[in-house]
Amino acid sequence: VWGTKYRRKILKHYVRSELIKFLYEVQRQYPDLYFDNINTGDDHVHILMEIPPKYAVSEVVQKLKGHSAFYLRKRFKFMKELYRRGGVWSDGYFVSSVGLNEDQIRKYIDRQNKDDRGRDITAEFS
Repeated sequence: VWGTKYRRKILKHYVRSELIKFLYEVQRQYPDLYFDNINTGDDHVHILMEIPPKYAVSEVVQKLKGHSAFYLRKRFKFMKELYRRGGVWSDGYFVSSVGLNEDQIRKYIDRQNKDDRGRDITAEFS
């Protein structure tokens, strides 16, 4: 599971759609990467995915963020102007391995931007 922040406050719905399509295109290029679930919030992306041990997780995240930023800037001309001084994505990201709590994580990702606003859901992961 990894998550990252979008630099601006709101990830527009049409940008979200293109981003998700693009990520699945990346999966076609790297068939040994498997996206189980992708969802976005207003300012972030969550992906539940399988990464074979031959790849470093940081390498995969770097490629996904770099390639998607390049694609989004090319696809949406306004983004070149908007992000002249910084990247599309924040520098950091969150990664966690999935084990017994996979169902809870899948539900959390599914709920992004739906019913989990303003709720403390940390108990669901303990």
